Amino acid sequence: MTNLWTGLVAVLLVAGGAYLYYRTHGARPVPAQLRPGKPLPEFEALDESGKRLNSRYLRGTPVVMIFVRGNWCPFCSRQVRNLTGYYKEIVDLGAKLIFVTPKPQETTKRVAEFFDVELEFWLDESLSATREFGLLLESAVPKDFYPEYGSDTTWPTSLVIDAEGIIRYVEMSKHIIDRPNPKALLSELRGAIDA
Repeated sequence: MTNLWTGLVAVLLVAGGAYLYYRTHGARPVPAQLRPGKPLPEFEALDESGKRLNSRYLRGTPVVMIFVRGNWCPFCSRQVRNLTGYYKEIVDLGAKLIFVTPKPQETTKRVAEFFDVELEFWLDESLSATREFGLLLESAVPKDFYPEYGSDTTWPTSLVIDAEGIIRYVEMSKHIIDRPNPKALLSELRGAIDA
């Protein structure tokens, strides 16, 4: 009986260690230019119609900005779908919800249309903002999608930016599958507005 208990304790310790390793290993540090308290670096992107946008356009409005890998990523599509449920609360706070993607996201756009929300999709086609922000994820697009999307993409990252353009919150996914809880983003947005 003692051997059984010893074995059970050993299995639990190994499982606990594996869980801790999974939760902490591989976490990316937040790039210096995106640390809370710093101004959002200025960047340019395209809107869905191809019109050039500048991040200066965001001044005066709080923003929840989500960098997503692309419509080929099921975790990104799920994140967009989950955030549509909080869209009205975000807008009612006077904020914008913007998704920045390296390629047009027809799939996620259709999700937004299905839920009747007007999400903004900014296209970082050349990955220049992604590189400037330290979010480049090299050779991370599945090979089947290389012809359309190329091999590089962006690391999934969520930002809350106040009306003065100051970054108040950053969450970088620890692993490709995890994304921030929309309730946490909404809470951080409220905090940025109240600050």
